Amino acid sequence: MMLEHCTLCPRRCGANRAAGQTGFCGADDTIRIGLASLHRWEEPCLSGTRGAGTVFFCHCPLGCVYCQNHDISGQEAAANGILTDCSGLADTFLSLQARGAHNIDLVTPTHYAVHLAEAIPLARARGLTIPVIYNCGGYERVETLRMLDGLIDIYLPDLKYYSSYYAARYSHAPDYFDIACAAIGEMIRQTGAPQFDADGMMTHGTIIRHLMLPGLGGDTAQILRSISSNWGGQVLVSLMRQFTPCTNLSGYPELTRRITDEEYADACEQMALLALEGWTQDAESVSESFIPHFDGSGVCRA
Repeated sequence: MMLEHCTLCPRRCGANRAAGQTGFCGADDTIRIGLASLHRWEEPCLSGTRGAGTVFFCHCPLGCVYCQNHDISGQEAAANGILTDCSGLADTFLSLQARGAHNIDLVTPTHYAVHLAEAIPLARARGLTIPVIYNCGGYERVETLRMLDGLIDIYLPDLKYYSSYYAARYSHAPDYFDIACAAIGEMIRQTGAPQFDADGMMTHGTIIRHLMLPGLGGDTAQILRSISSNWGGQVLVSLMRQFTPCTNLSGYPELTRRITDEEYADACEQMALLALEGWTQDAESVSESFIPHFDGSGVCRA
């Protein structure tokens, strides 16, 4: 019923996905996945020694101009992903668990929240025991997140922008900061403070990611201050420097370079001054090798 007038994401475009119509995100009522694999490039408490069990969903409600997963996030994703259903999705989770995944890492899952509300309980009934991660762009409706209350163990949202100008310019979402802050508050309500098992693997909690963009050190500083003042010790922070210019940035010349060492050092200093706990990255993180090859492997079909 919800897919007949879709309002799952903050754009609330009202597409009749049940009838095959696609909205801003590009998805209809089918599930399309670009890759299901063991991923060793998440935060250490998520990747561990065996990797996170990542499920890269096709399409996206945010549409950032610099998206590194553009092969599966845009409208062209319909030609690149593998189709499945809720049962196949549950079996995909179980296959990743059997391969040794520490967790199930749902990447860009927002527009499939209705399907996840069915697939996660189904997978658990079939034997899924590892934590489930909701890995998203931060642009989420609180009402949609509440559908998943009790099903998600770890939230991994981005907090991309403080400035409405840059949010509009790069993600067509001038309301991004307020929307994301409300969503993160709900995520923390659901998961509580970070918890870890005896091996240091995260079992519950929220990690906020911030990907630095070229020239936006001031915006990054505002983001870090906001995290500190709003959520303090209730979250962990992952400050990322891995921005890699993609091929479709001709209209955004300011984004055609990488983050400088000086820009990142300033942000790390700010993070330390605010006593925010979490992770920073070394220069090796700036590599296209960190972008997976979305060949549809690992997906259990319908």
